[in-house]
Amino acid sequence: MSQVLDAPPRTAAAAPDPAELAARHGLTVSGARPTLPAYVRQLWQRRHFITAFATAKLTAQYSQAKLGQVWQVMTPLLNAAVYYFIFGVLMDTKHDVDDYVPFLVTGVFIFTFTQSSVMAGTKAISGSIGLVRALHFPRAALPISYCLQQLQQLLFSMAALVVILLCFGVPPTASWLLVIPALILQFTFNTGLALVMARLGSKTPDIAQLMPFVLRTWMYASGVMWSIDAVLKGKDLPHFVKVLLECNPAAVYIDLMRFALIDTFQREQLPQHVWAWAIGWALLAGVGGFIYFWKAEETYGRG
Repeated sequence: MSQVLDAPPRTAAAAPDPAELAARHGLTVSGARPTLPAYVRQLWQRRHFITAFATAKLTAQYSQAKLGQVWQVMTPLLNAAVYYFIFGVLMDTKHDVDDYVPFLVTGVFIFTFTQSSVMAGTKAISGSIGLVRALHFPRAALPISYCLQQLQQLLFSMAALVVILLCFGVPPTASWLLVIPALILQFTFNTGLALVMARLGSKTPDIAQLMPFVLRTWMYASGVMWSIDAVLKGKDLPHFVKVLLECNPAAVYIDLMRFALIDTFQREQLPQHVWAWAIGWALLAGVGGFIYFWKAEETYGRG
C-alpha cells in the first residue's frame, strides 16, 4: 500500500506540434500564397480558362443590345466622331496634322484599349468577389482575362480602322507589320497596370469611381486628339514638360501605331528612343505589376 502511495504521479503526454503534424501529413495553409514560379505555372495551366472567360465576357457584353457585337466597333467610332467635331472642327486642331481622321481614329482606338483595360482591372477582384470566394485559382487570371477581352475588342476595331485608312487614301505598306510588336508591348503594359489597379481596387472599391476622371485627364495629355510633335515645335515649353509629354506611355504606344499605319506620320515625329521607351514601360508595368499583385494573393476575397 505504501508503494502505491509513494509512486510519482503520471504526467499527460505532450500534445504534438501542429506544424509537425501538418508537415507529416502533407497539409498546407488554405489560400497561402505560392512561390512566384509556382504561381506562374498555375496561371499557365489555366490559360484555356483565361481565354474562354475573356471570350465569354466579350460575347455577353452587348448581348442585350439589338445591334449586338456591332457596338464593339460603333462605340469607339462614335467617340472619334465626337472628338473630331469638338477638337478637329471647333478647335481646329486638324490643320496641324496630315490625314487627321486616320490620325484621330488611331489615337482613340489605341487609348481606349488602355483605358478599358485599366477600368476593367480596377473592378476585376471587387466585381467578381463571389467567384473569388467560391473557387481556388490564381487571382491574376481575372485581370489578365479582362485585358485579353479588351485586346479582342481592339482587334474588331482594327478591322474598321483599316477600312478608314483605305477610304482616306492611306496605302498598306510593310510598316503595317510593326502593329504586331507594338500591340504586344501595349498589351503587356496594360496588363501590368490592370494588375496594380486590381489589387488597389480590391481594398478600396471607391477607386473605381475616381478612375474615369484620372483616365480622362490622361487622355487629354496623350495627344489623342492633337499632335504632340506640333505642340512641342510651336511652343516654348519647359524641358520637363516636353519630357513628360514625349515619354508618356499612352502617347508612346499611340505614336508607334500611327507610325506603323499612317504613311504621312514620319519618323521625325516620334520621340527619341521610342522603342526603348515602349519596351521599358512594358517591362516595368508588366513585371512590376505582376509581382505587386502576387504579393497580396492570399488577401483577395477576405475581409
